Amino acid sequence: MKIDLHCHSHYSDGLLSPQELIDRAHNMQVDVLAITDHDTVAAIDEALAYQAGQKRKLTIIPGIEISTRWHGFDIHILGLNIDHRHPEFCVRLKEQAERREERAREIADKLAKAGIEGVYEDAQKLAGPGQLTRAHFARVLVSRNQVKDFDGAFQHYLGKDKRAFVKPKWPEIGEAVSWIKDAGGNAVLAHPARYDLSAKWLRRLLIEFAQAGGHGMEVIHPQLAPDMKRQLASYAMEYGLAASCGSDFHFPNRWTELGKNLSLPDGLVPIWRDWPQLDVHCQTANA
Repeated sequence: MKIDLHCHSHYSDGLLSPQELIDRAHNMQVDVLAITDHDTVAAIDEALAYQAGQKRKLTIIPGIEISTRWHGFDIHILGLNIDHRHPEFCVRLKEQAERREERAREIADKLAKAGIEGVYEDAQKLAGPGQLTRAHFARVLVSRNQVKDFDGAFQHYLGKDKRAFVKPKWPEIGEAVSWIKDAGGNAVLAHPARYDLSAKWLRRLLIEFAQAGGHGMEVIHPQLAPDMKRQLASYAMEYGLAASCGSDFHFPNRWTELGKNLSLPDGLVPIWRDWPQLDVHCQTANA
């Protein structure tokens, strides 16, 4: 079975609609897919409705990726198998969306002061029905030849302490975990190897995440070196965290693909082990 528990639609910073995402999942023979847009669940009902008309079986797991702050770092927490219609959860996401919108306008103001005007409107057009993210600003900067590439947009303008950086007002990790648990889901630390943390600080993050009630961590995501895969698997066992896997797919490219190379290492407890909607033969790991 192919299980992918981390991907994005155009409701956050992905390029595909929920329908296009489902079509691609079928083409890649994915069996279980979690849609985990940043701070929004807008794609879930569209995806479920579209999948209901498909001949091939695909289990869609309602999910989200919540932005949090931890000791000055942006840390992302996945909420998997949530009740995406939970009233209080939806209220909290609305507040998160308002914070994101406020930050976007402040970023645009800083870019204007740097001589790059009208970026908010262009970024909003790129975002379409989705939430405005720094990725949309980066794409605008590239299209205007203000920077050479996507990474350059963050290195020169959007990254921490750069000219257009705006400190986010995200919730603390423990708060995000509580939101997810209240909505009946599992809280999973997303892509722990991508935070540019030393081994000491990564251990500290995992300890505090587990103490806050976190359920699991991604031990498999694209472009992980073999040594890091083994290290993350070791950390999962050491701190009693279930294992998750996800492509973090945003758009078709040569580096990431839905369901590709996401098999869990032996000996780990999969985050989906107790999810009743999955067939019993899904309960071990990807094959």
